[in-house]
Amino acid sequence: MKKQTAVEWYHTKLAEPTTQAKDVNTIFLLAKAMEKEQISQAYTTGVEEDVYSNPLRTGEMYYNDTFS
Repeated sequence: MKKQTAVEWYHTKLAEPTTQAKDVNTIFLLAKAMEKEQISQAYTTGVEEDVYSNPLRTGEMYYNDTFS
């Protein structure tokens, strides 16, 4: 099974028949946390595979600088 993006996971959760309106905000916050983790991990992986292999910033720093 392939990994889901945060957006795919969010869409799947909202489409479940058992999802109630009161759960939507919680699902949204979980999807945002997943997205942050995915972006941070992708950045860290990219930096680790860079020529220098010595990241000056972590993935979380990149996310916070870019999206916060």
